[in-house]
Amino acid sequence: MSVEVLDGATIVNFVEDEEAFSGSISDRFSLLDTDHDGLLSYAELLKELQSLRVFETHFGIDVKTDPKELARVYNSLFVQFDHDSNGTVDLEEFKAETKRMMLAMANGLGFLPVQMVLEEGSFLKKAVERESIKLALAA
Repeated sequence: MSVEVLDGATIVNFVEDEEAFSGSISDRFSLLDTDHDGLLSYAELLKELQSLRVFETHFGIDVKTDPKELARVYNSLFVQFDHDSNGTVDLEEFKAETKRMMLAMANGLGFLPVQMVLEEGSFLKKAVERESIKLALAA
């Protein structure tokens, strides 16, 4: 983990960079697709959903949540990814929903820079790294 400065434009620019975004999506999808069938089952996507840390308070301290409520929320998130409701998530569904979520986050952040703690390998960390490389090349 590291503390990084980013704003909505950092995220939007990453998502709009088709090569960088698609490459990151494909890499993450391949890691999650443990049985290598080209589809993500609920079990395969669950770890990624849990990494979103929707049940967390300030400073990384987890909230004690009823297991039934957790299951309901994670199932609901899975349904968001499973656009065709076939019980699995393909690469295009994963890409489309990740893009939608990231753009919603960018919209929420706006264009004032904020400091965030980012996990290594996260899409937000990749967005910040991409921006840093572009700035270094422009200098």
